[in-house]
Amino acid sequence: MPDSPVLKPRRSVLYMPGANERALEKAKTLSADALILDLEDAVAPDDKEAARDRVCAAAASGEYGEREITIRVNAIDTEWHDADLRAAAQAGPAAVVVPKVSSAREVQNIERALELSGAPEHTKIWAMLETPSAILHAEEIVSASDRLTVLVMGTNDLAKELHTESAPGRAPLLGALSLALLATRAHGKVILDGVYNDVKDLEGFEAECVQARQFGFDGKTLVHPGQLEPCNRVFSPSEKEVENARKIIDAFEAADKGVVTVDGRMIESLHVDNARRILALAATTASA
Repeated sequence: MPDSPVLKPRRSVLYMPGANERALEKAKTLSADALILDLEDAVAPDDKEAARDRVCAAAASGEYGEREITIRVNAIDTEWHDADLRAAAQAGPAAVVVPKVSSAREVQNIERALELSGAPEHTKIWAMLETPSAILHAEEIVSASDRLTVLVMGTNDLAKELHTESAPGRAPLLGALSLALLATRAHGKVILDGVYNDVKDLEGFEAECVQARQFGFDGKTLVHPGQLEPCNRVFSPSEKEVENARKIIDAFEAADKGVVTVDGRMIESLHVDNARRILALAATTASA
């Protein structure tokens, strides 16, 4: 199994409309771990070029503090995709988010285009899985390039393609979510859950965050700043989890055998590894 990536908090990843200058300015004050400056769905065709210039300038500005700044380009089959990739490569964000990726070859073509356009090494690829084909090829996609570090679930488009109906607990989507998660973990990378559309239903949103964390997602993509607080809280280790993690590590390190008991539960090295992951994540989110 690949080594785990360096922990970086991506609990909350907020889409920001690239055509809205006020929104880009407001994003500098928000508690999101990462921002996706959007050139795709949030931008009308007539505004694409102006939004591209605005977003790339924002990404290169260095004015967003510790927030991870990414740019979502238009899809591969659109007239704007190539120009978006070239401009994003030169802006040098933390990542370029590419919608509707369906194959390993597409990932490799994106990587080649970024390199030819002079993208710095730190500019990674985040691939969005939004189609049945993408789900069926998830492992090929996630392993196609070392530059690809994150998978992003595009659950709205995926539900449309699958002809599913809205259901409690997202039952129709659970198989696809599981396949994407398995592929991601098999290659030691990061995966983000899709958006929750009803920005007024914070109770339902929080329940979906809890489900995503229980599944094993690293964080969730968001469409409204009002979703930030519950998302950050749910995807952060609780005080009880941190306390329990420390107890597990201390007990294991104090013992002279491979198996110990903590609060009546058998503890092995795998539990210790998970406890260390929890403490590392807690450390990265403590001041966020």
